[in-house]
Amino acid sequence: MESIKLIDVHRGKQIESTHQGHVAVVNANGELLYYAGNPYKKVYARSSMKPIQTISVVETGAADHYAFSDADLSLCTASHNGESMHTDRALAMLKKASLADSALQCGCHPPRWEETYKNLILEGKEVTPLYNNCSGKHTGMLATAKHMNEPIETYYLLEHPVQQRILSVVSEMCEYPKEEIEIGIDGCGVPVHGLPLHKIALGYANMVNPEKLSKTRQDAVNRITNAMTAAPEMVGGTDRFCSDFMKVGKGRFIGKAGAEGVYCIGDKETGLGIAIKVEDGNGRGINPVAVEVLNQLGLLDASQVEELMNYYKPKLFNCRKEVIGQLIPNFKLLS
Repeated sequence: MESIKLIDVHRGKQIESTHQGHVAVVNANGELLYYAGNPYKKVYARSSMKPIQTISVVETGAADHYAFSDADLSLCTASHNGESMHTDRALAMLKKASLADSALQCGCHPPRWEETYKNLILEGKEVTPLYNNCSGKHTGMLATAKHMNEPIETYYLLEHPVQQRILSVVSEMCEYPKEEIEIGIDGCGVPVHGLPLHKIALGYANMVNPEKLSKTRQDAVNRITNAMTAAPEMVGGTDRFCSDFMKVGKGRFIGKAGAEGVYCIGDKETGLGIAIKVEDGNGRGINPVAVEVLNQLGLLDASQVEELMNYYKPKLFNCRKEVIGQLIPNFKLLS
C-alpha cells in the first residue's frame, strides 16, 4: 500500500505541489475502521507520543508527590511556543522537585513565539533549555527520576529507568511488542518510538476509551486527557492548532502534533483514535488533513469547522502579506 495525495497546494490557478500521506482510524478494540494510504506503515510517532509518555509521571506517583496541577500535566504533553506561560510553569515545576533548569537535557533552540525571542535579544538574555518546545516533557521525566531516587543526569538515555518505563507504557497502550518498537533519537535527545500508524492510533483510542485498562491506568489516562483539555494553551500556545482545536472541541478531543508531519487525535465520545503521517514531513500539511478527517467522520459540526478554517484551508501569503494561494485537502477515507 502506497501513500496517497492528501493535500493540494494551490498558487493562482494551478496546483503547484501536493502532500502525500497516510491516515489510520481505529477503535479501542484495535479495529481499523477507516484509512487512507498505508495505515500499517511504520513511522516515528515523535511528539505525538507525549500524552502517552506522561502516563509514567502519574503512575510513579511523581505528579501527586510534587502536586502537579492540570496545567502542569498538560505542559508535560506539550510542544510549546516558549511563551512566558510555558517557561514560567516549567521553572515552577522544576522548583517543586527541587531541581534547577540546568538539569534539563533537551538542548536549546530559539523559542517558537517570536515576541519571546525578540524580548530575549533586546534584554540580552540567553536562550536556555526552558525555551525548548519539549521542556515540559523533560521536566516531567526529571521529576519522575527524582521521585524514584534514580540518576538525574542520565534520565534521557534509553537504558535509564525513566525511558524503560516509558517504552513499556508505549508498548502496552499501543498493543505492540516492545522488542518490535523501532528506537531512534528525537530532536530533544530522548528516545523516539517507531510503530505502525494504526497502532499509534490505537494508543490514542486507549487514551480516550480506557475501559479495558487497569483501574490505575484508567485513572492516569483520564487525568492526563482531562488536563490537556482543561489547559489546552499549555500543549501548544497562541495560534497553535493543538490548543485551538481542543478549545473548539470543548473537552471532547485531545490532539497532539509530532515533528515530520505527524498528528494524532483521540475522541472521547466515540472512543476513536486517529493517526496521520504526511509523507514528506512538512508540518504545514497536518492541520488541514486532521480537520478533513474529522469532517469526513462527522465529528465536527459546521460551526466548529468554520472556527478552524484558518487551519483547515489555510491561505498562503507572500512577503507583502498578499494572498497568493491556499492548501486544500483532497482525499477520501476508505473503510
